Amino acid sequence: MENKLAIYLSLIILILSLISGYIFESYFSSYLQPAVDDLTQKVETGVVQLTFKDIFLNNIAIIFQMFIYGILFCLSVFLLAYNGFFVGYYVAIQDDFFRVVLMLLPHGIFELTSCFLACSSGLVLFNFLFNFFKSYLIVDLSLTDSFHDNSIKLKQAVLIFFISVILMIIAGFVEVYLTVPIARFVLGFFS
Repeated sequence: MENKLAIYLSLIILILSLISGYIFESYFSSYLQPAVDDLTQKVETGVVQLTFKDIFLNNIAIIFQMFIYGILFCLSVFLLAYNGFFVGYYVAIQDDFFRVVLMLLPHGIFELTSCFLACSSGLVLFNFLFNFFKSYLIVDLSLTDSFHDNSIKLKQAVLIFFISVILMIIAGFVEVYLTVPIARFVLGFFS
């Protein structure tokens, strides 16, 4: 696995941001609570519906941004960290930790994995661009030779992103059709 540094870095950023969002909830409140309130209002008024299509389109837009923002390196990381802070914060402000984790865990396993892989694909994309321009401008290869020498990184970035998309499709399906029944079953078992 040639890109394990990008994958590990993305995973560490996600874990640290989740933990930070949870632990430092009071510090993030002024930044994240308006986003929580806005989302809650949109769901309650029907502007945002919790259908597979709406959830998938929202989530796919986020991971696509993580991939494309790889062109600018750190923006992928910031978007991943923001999402981690948001989820950690959201869990922290809930009254029933066990219930909220049950409502997030079934689809969150796929969704969060998709997110850190999308960020990783953005970092690999940046690596491709960096090496492409370095070999073109510094090593003085032709555009074609520079692209050919570095194209494996582009292919790897696209492959990682494709895996991320597949996981997001699974996450959307699980979120819409399985998360609530699983949570109700587990909560009913402990009642």
